[in-house]
Amino acid sequence: MPDPVKKKRYDYTLLAALFALLLAGLVILLSTSAWNGEVKFHDPFYYLKKQLFATSIGLAGMYVTVHADLRVLRRLALPAYLAAVALSTAVLFVGDAYNGSRRWLSLGPFSFQPSEFAKVAVILFLADLVTRYADRVKRMRVLAGIMVPVLPVAGLVGASNLSTAIIILGIAVILVFIASPKYGQFIWMGVTACAFLAVFLMLESYRLERLAIWRNPEAYEKGYQTLQGLYAIGSGGLFGRGLGSSVQKLGFVPEAQNDMIFSIICEELGLFGAGLILLLFLILIWRFYVIASRSEDLFGALVAAGAMGHMLIQVILNIAVVTNTIPNTGITLPFVSYGGTSVVFLLVEMGLVLRVSSLVK
Repeated sequence: MPDPVKKKRYDYTLLAALFALLLAGLVILLSTSAWNGEVKFHDPFYYLKKQLFATSIGLAGMYVTVHADLRVLRRLALPAYLAAVALSTAVLFVGDAYNGSRRWLSLGPFSFQPSEFAKVAVILFLADLVTRYADRVKRMRVLAGIMVPVLPVAGLVGASNLSTAIIILGIAVILVFIASPKYGQFIWMGVTACAFLAVFLMLESYRLERLAIWRNPEAYEKGYQTLQGLYAIGSGGLFGRGLGSSVQKLGFVPEAQNDMIFSIICEELGLFGAGLILLLFLILIWRFYVIASRSEDLFGALVAAGAMGHMLIQVILNIAVVTNTIPNTGITLPFVSYGGTSVVFLLVEMGLVLRVSSLVK
């Protein structure tokens, strides 16, 4: 009997936007990282080659999830969540530190960030949990019971990566709100979240320092990166200096290929080029919404909605940081910033959404 998945049409608009974003991201990464690669590793293609390797692994993972049975994926939701908790715990004890942050685990010659895996695991886990209690989720006790299991992984991840913890909590709130769209019950969640965030910020002095730097970056040495990023954005104008012609990437914006890559996009491609990149993200988010709203399977709809929330929150946070709208939290721009673990699990997540889209009538 033929595989029923092959009879279905995938969301080709989503696929087209995804591959356009991947290609644009690789070109922008090469332009942004060539100088750093040459200076540090005597190879201008160093970062590009590593990103291409990670992208190929991610595409293989996307292929697997596209052809997976949603029932099997749902059964893997709890094990994936428990694995995320275990890996996030391991980071605290045996993780590798880079630039003062302990976020990586090493497996032989390879290293990865468990926090990126945790995002996908939380989406699957919450989609399964909300589906199980869909008929009772409007009760406050059930709602709290769904949110509480997310706190351990958010707390473990947040110990070294506050921005990812915010994304995980944001995904959880979005999925719960979709299941029970009552504004009143989210007021106490907001109050609790603000109290939790305030305590979390006070636990480490450097987090409070980031607030001070955000308010007045000129007064602090650590505000240098923020200021240089703003200079890059301002100097790009409407159409930019031209691809490869950035001045700020020549050591003025530290590690420009990472969190601050959007500032180099603005400098080289201008407001017009940056707008095109944002348009691709908007198309992705729009297609996530369409797939979620049309899916007849609640679990699949919640997976697509979780991916939508993830993409929306992460893009907004990255651009807000680069423009100094919020304090620096160290978060990447999906598919564009350098980061092997990020692109691998983002592509796996895209595979999940495409699998749901194949079931939409």
